[in-house]
Amino acid sequence: MVEISTLMRKDNVIAVIGASRHKEKYGYKVFMQLLKEDYKVYGVNPNTDEIEGHKIYSSLQALPEKPDLVITIVPPQVTEATLPKIAELGIKNVWMQPGSESPKALEECKRLGLNCIHDLCYVRDGLKMEFSL
Repeated sequence: MVEISTLMRKDNVIAVIGASRHKEKYGYKVFMQLLKEDYKVYGVNPNTDEIEGHKIYSSLQALPEKPDLVITIVPPQVTEATLPKIAELGIKNVWMQPGSESPKALEECKRLGLNCIHDLCYVRDGLKMEFSL
């Protein structure tokens, strides 16, 4: 199990699966807040190539470097399908935003040996914890 504070470090490389160009969606809000907080963050979404001037990648495999943490902001079935790819790339940490998790996804994380945080929002809960540490 990984400590949440470890996942909040600014030197982590973060991939946001489900980064969105739609301002009302959490994929947009989380991606943009991490950029605002000066995290090194890559957006992943096969349906767009740019969000407000930031390059968006079609897959984790297309990223220029391996992330330390993958944040999922997608439907549970997309999270479930992505977990084996995360493990294949040697990424160990997954943060499932509320709504992107499922019992099957949580079980798959255990099976694949992935550290998983769920039921917490990286921005609302995680960043708040970071500033109160």
